[in-house]
Amino acid sequence: MVCQALHLLIGNNKMAKNNQCIIIGVLDGGLDQLTPKASRTMAQADLIIADDRFLKLYRPNFKNTSEQCSLSGKIKELPELITAAQNEGKQVVVLATGDPLFHGIAGYLIKKLPKNSIVVMENVSTIQVAFSRLGISWSDAKLLSIHAKDGGDWQPTSGVDHPLYPLFKALFSEDKIALLTSPANTPNRIAKMLLMLDLEGEFLITVAQELTSPTENIITNQTASQILKTAFISPNVVILLRCKKQTEDTIKKPLLGIADSEFLPAESTTALITKQEIRVVSLAYLSLQKDSIVWDIGAGSGSVGLEAARLANCGEVYAMEKNQTRLATISENRAKLQIANYQLFAGTAPEGLTNWPDPDAVFIGGSGGSLAQLIKIVADRLKDGGRLVMNFITLENLNQALVTLKKIGMDWQMSQIQVSRSAPILAMNRLVPESPVFIVAAKKAEQEIPT
Repeated sequence: MVCQALHLLIGNNKMAKNNQCIIIGVLDGGLDQLTPKASRTMAQADLIIADDRFLKLYRPNFKNTSEQCSLSGKIKELPELITAAQNEGKQVVVLATGDPLFHGIAGYLIKKLPKNSIVVMENVSTIQVAFSRLGISWSDAKLLSIHAKDGGDWQPTSGVDHPLYPLFKALFSEDKIALLTSPANTPNRIAKMLLMLDLEGEFLITVAQELTSPTENIITNQTASQILKTAFISPNVVILLRCKKQTEDTIKKPLLGIADSEFLPAESTTALITKQEIRVVSLAYLSLQKDSIVWDIGAGSGSVGLEAARLANCGEVYAMEKNQTRLATISENRAKLQIANYQLFAGTAPEGLTNWPDPDAVFIGGSGGSLAQLIKIVADRLKDGGRLVMNFITLENLNQALVTLKKIGMDWQMSQIQVSRSAPILAMNRLVPESPVFIVAAKKAEQEIPT
C-alpha cells in the first residue's frame, strides 16, 4: 500500500497506544546487514517510511497490510505524519541509512518529537564501512556531511552558507577527511573544488559506491583531474587523504604574535599593519572564544583579522578593506597562513555590514571617515557582552570615538602604548620609538534575564 494522504491521518485524534516510532539503521546489503531484532521490528510495522531504494529493497520483509511512505519531499511533514499515525495506534518504522544519528534523520526527529516517542536501532555508518574496506583507521578522520541542497560549484566568493563550506575549512587543517555526499554534491564537485583551490597535489581521493550492495565498487587513490573524468553512482562516500604534508613553516607559526614580516609584501615598507605588540594587546581585549564571530573593519594587511581567525578557529572572521592593493596582500597572506574561516570583502563600511552575522567581537582599524556612524552600528549589532576594539594614532579620532561611546552609553577603557625597538648604531644598539597608539576597548552590556 502507498502512503495515505496526510490529512486522513491527522484527522483522527484517538489516543496513541504505547507504540514508539522505531528508526532502524539499514544498509544496501539488505536483511543480512540487520540484527534479528531489527528485522522482526520491520516485519511488524504498520507504517514504514523510507527512501525509495530501501522501500524496494526491504519490501519482501514487510507484512502484507503495511503502508509504505516515501521520504522523498516529506521531511518537514514527517513529525506530523508520525504523530498522526501513532494516534491511530499504528506501529511506525523509519528506515535510515547507516547510523541514523550520524547526520541522519534521527537527529531531526528527536528535536521535533517527544523524546520518549522514539527508539533508534543503530547500524554501522557507511563511512565506517568505507574505512573498513580500505583497511585504514578512521579514529583520526574529520567526518563531514555535504548531503545538502544544491548550492552550485564552490566559487572564490562562496561563503559559510554554501554546502561545501565545512569541507573548505577542513582542507586547510585536516589530513584525513571522510564525506557523506549527495546527488547534488558529488565526487566530481569535490574534485572541481580542489582544482579551483590549487589543492590537487595535496590530496588523493577515494570514492566508495553502493557499499554493502552486490554492485559495490571502490575507486582508490585518484587525483582530482582523474575524478572529473569519471561518472559515479549514488550513494557514495568520499575519502580524502593528504599526500603532501603541510609545510613546517605553516605548522610552526604561533597562534598569537605572528611576526609583522609574515603579513607584508617583501618589497613593502609602507603597507598598513597593526604591529605585533599592538596586535597582541588588541586581540587580548577582543576576548575571543573558539567560536567567535569577528568583524575586522579596515583590514589593512589583514594582520588582526587573520590572527583572530587562527584563535577563533571554530568561528568566522568577516573583514572589509577598500584598497585594491591591500586586498591582494590580504589574500596572499590568507593563502600563506592556510586560513579558511576568513571572509574578505572589498568596500568601505558601513556598506555591506547588514549582510554580516551579528558579531561577538569587532576590530576597527580604519573607518573611512565614518567613525561615529560605525561605532553606533557596531554597538547596535554586537551580541550582549560583545567587545569593540579600536586603534588610533590621532587625537582627533580618539576624541571622536570617546565622545560617541559616551553618547551611546557604552562602557570603555583606553590604553596608550608606545613601542620602541632596538636598532644598531655603530657597534652598539639603540631604541627607535614607534608612534604611540591609543587602544580603546569597549564592551556591550549584557541584558538581564527576567526572572
